[in-house]
Amino acid sequence: MGGEKKEYLPLCGANTVLGKTFSTFASIPEIGSIALTVSPGDKEKAKNCLPAENYNEKQNTLHNGGPVLFVEGGANRQASVLNALRCLRQCNPRIVLIHDGARPWIKRTLIEKVIEETRRSGAAIPVLPIIETPKELEISGARPSDNEGFFVSRHLKRSSIYTAQTPQGFLFPEILDAHEKARERQEKDGNEYTDDAEIWGEFAGHVKVIEGDSENRKITYPLDIECKRVI
Repeated sequence: MGGEKKEYLPLCGANTVLGKTFSTFASIPEIGSIALTVSPGDKEKAKNCLPAENYNEKQNTLHNGGPVLFVEGGANRQASVLNALRCLRQCNPRIVLIHDGARPWIKRTLIEKVIEETRRSGAAIPVLPIIETPKELEISGARPSDNEGFFVSRHLKRSSIYTAQTPQGFLFPEILDAHEKARERQEKDGNEYTDDAEIWGEFAGHVKVIEGDSENRKITYPLDIECKRVI
């Protein structure tokens, strides 16, 4: 994105990417609090992104009275999520949803399905089947273009591989405990986890999947944020 923070960029039909993402979650009565991880010094910038119809700036709350928490992020995504989970302990939630702020086209119906399945199974994530055929590479550089010696090490079966989306839902005490264990593991051997479902699977148990939404895209390139997007 040219070095700009995606969450603060203007979005067609909304004030910012963060504002649109926030408003969808804030519109759900069952959601009692929202924690936003921000870079140091970005609290006011993040506040300015939140739409007045969903956010009471004077009280720093949702319009249902629940708190909006601004949490300083960590060195990576894993650390930022852990900081937010620790902060949410004061709210004593039963379930937590962890979502990418750069997925502004999340629909209320998908959020509600994740909540429902999390109640049943303890952990639930939306997934979509992949379109292209995946290959596992023998990696010796940053990208295939960096090294002419790249080879395919394994031909994976497309039918059994899916991409994970967010929000990912978890029972709160268990995901916090799993994240604490993941932090200890990372400090010990440097292992960094790519998403929260992986952490749950490693330290807590099985993760249930539900059907995702093709429009629940994550903004990665400038084209993704244009009004006329190709879905």
